[in-house]
Amino acid sequence: MAVLPILRWPDARLTTPCAPVTGDVRKLAADMLDTMYAAPGRGLAAPQVGVLLRLFVMDCTWKEGRFAPQVLVNPEVLWQSPDRATGPEGCLSLPGITTQIERATELRLRWHDLDGGLHDATLTGFAAICAQHEYDHLDGILTLDHLDPATRADAERALL
Repeated sequence: MAVLPILRWPDARLTTPCAPVTGDVRKLAADMLDTMYAAPGRGLAAPQVGVLLRLFVMDCTWKEGRFAPQVLVNPEVLWQSPDRATGPEGCLSLPGITTQIERATELRLRWHDLDGGLHDATLTGFAAICAQHEYDHLDGILTLDHLDPATRADAERALL
């Protein structure tokens, strides 16, 4: 497979909402996994590689030696816990900065796999945070968009 170039902020494609996947995305998904592992990251959304489709990949445990790649096609958030936690997040499209982001501690998602099978799962811990981060990308939302104006201005300066 191939390692794809990762778009960096302020590329406008990163803030563009994505269209539903309607065709076969097996090669794209495989290339995205290769790209994510090479970066090295734990999640990657299609718009980060310039493809404006509702698709993301993640593997929350590979850095601990347990490979568990996931491909989520046309994911939908069904529920978010009202319980929130704030923690550090990095982004492959915002290299070199980490921001403190508030997220739901639990998340229920529905998505299709590459064969069209429907899945539904409740995610907790880091998996919930990672999925929310990648899902945001599909709606054109970056971690910068979660920051207050002064903190965002500081983060933007650090990126330039």
